[in-house]
Amino acid sequence: MNALTQLKGTTAFFIQAIISFAVAVTAMVLGIAYMPAPVWIRAFLALGGLYLITSTFTLAKVIRDRQEAGSALTGRPEGPPQVLPPNAPYVDPSSASWS
Repeated sequence: MNALTQLKGTTAFFIQAIISFAVAVTAMVLGIAYMPAPVWIRAFLALGGLYLITSTFTLAKVIRDRQEAGSALTGRPEGPPQVLPPNAPYVDPSSASWS
């Protein structure tokens, strides 16, 4: 497993997350659409579901931004991660010299 896989996750996990989200939203929309209730109740539930989805995306973005800010403070190098062999120690080339 390379450094990029460790940071970003696998493609299969990404696809699984997208499919799971699509199934959940579709089930919610169909459940609200076919609910035997007055239109105003279904509209209220639909707005609640929309608010839940948008607030979930916002929370995920805030958590990601805080993690990225925390990793920037720890002195990790900028740019794309380097592919290292398994069990290779991390050595910052700017912090030490061999002379």
